[in-house]
Amino acid sequence: MKIKINKSHFEYPIKTLSLFILMLFTTLAFAQFKDHSKVVNKIADKIEQKVIDWRHDIHQNPELGNREFRTAALIAKHLESLGIDVQTKVGMTGVVGILKGDKPGPVVALRADMDALPVEEKNNLPYASKVKTTYNGNETSVMHACGHDGHVAILMGVAEILSAMKTDLKGAVKFIFQPAEEGAPAGEEGGASLMIKEGVLENPQVDVIFGLHLDAFYEVGTIAYRPAGIMAGVNDMKITVKGTPAHGAYPWVGIDPIVVSAQIITSLQTIVSRNVTLTNNPAVVTIGAINGGNRSNIIPEQVEMLGTIRTFTNEDEAFVLKRIREITELTARAGGTTAMIELPYSTHFPVTYNDEKLTSLMLPTLEKTAGKENVILIPPTTGAEDFSFFAQKVPGLYFFVGATTKGRDPKTVGDHHTPQFLMDDSAFKTGVNALCNLVFDYMELNSQ
Repeated sequence: MKIKINKSHFEYPIKTLSLFILMLFTTLAFAQFKDHSKVVNKIADKIEQKVIDWRHDIHQNPELGNREFRTAALIAKHLESLGIDVQTKVGMTGVVGILKGDKPGPVVALRADMDALPVEEKNNLPYASKVKTTYNGNETSVMHACGHDGHVAILMGVAEILSAMKTDLKGAVKFIFQPAEEGAPAGEEGGASLMIKEGVLENPQVDVIFGLHLDAFYEVGTIAYRPAGIMAGVNDMKITVKGTPAHGAYPWVGIDPIVVSAQIITSLQTIVSRNVTLTNNPAVVTIGAINGGNRSNIIPEQVEMLGTIRTFTNEDEAFVLKRIREITELTARAGGTTAMIELPYSTHFPVTYNDEKLTSLMLPTLEKTAGKENVILIPPTTGAEDFSFFAQKVPGLYFFVGATTKGRDPKTVGDHHTPQFLMDDSAFKTGVNALCNLVFDYMELNSQ
């Protein structure tokens, strides 16, 4: 008699046992090393107002991607004043600082993004932005409408604390102040991918990277995290459908690209509703713009559509992009038109992936920083982040820090990327403590 063994019966218990052993090891390891968090918190209290002042100053003087000249100069001057080795103009306007501890150990990178958005601020703040500039040939207002000003201020504060505690560092810290996270201007390279291309993770070679994002939908004092895919991979696309123009009164004379485009849009929605296994990972296929024609009685020659795709695994990304091409090309052919698909069109960010072992290893640090009851396991978010490029190269951990006033209804909070976006100044200290504690604890766990 042969017994057929189903390996899947054993996968979950084995995985659970492995995680339990890792958690047990982590607990024992944490119990044996020096805890620097009390000293970190004490210094963080002293410099809290300085961090807030930096954030106000940067908020009042926002700069778009690859144009963060003033911000970069402010950062470089501060790092140099701390005795940190500084490199400027990395990835256009990026700043990199290297702090070597007095003891050997791993190289830990910390990343903050610097750029603002082409948004007109509508907050009644004494430090509200009034800045205007030119963006892609047009005049625009500029605002830190996503929290990057806070990220810069937090990392400047972290640099001050870690430099003051240099004798306790078992390794080196690389401070990465990154431009153009929101995307470079048309025709330019920028962001994390360009910094990596220019060697930001080398000399010295980075072993691990941590990053955070202030979030207006979580209360001050909270930290939100997720192992594996925390933010979506994103592709944008452009679809051009070409038909044959005709008088609107005689549609049978031509081939209508508007009708075919409508059919393509409707059919694309079946990818998420009928093709993707939604119980495993969510996905999004959105057409955000459609342009074609200029009169009610003229059938145009072509229609252009712009859209975005969000997925949480490389496998899902490949599958969804394949289905988009199949549906678009075959629907166009069935309607007598042709379709040109540019995918990605101008943007591709991979999934922001938190290394699962690293996340498990450092979870006690996050809980120590904010209190276990304030550290929240969250579902994945369909937003995207180019921190993902760093996390493709070295193990990474990316998390959210609550930035809205305690007790405020999240429904009344201005969303990220909007003129009403707002953060509570008391949020920044949690971010400062978290990054400092992650550096010290990781070094303690991984130094020789």
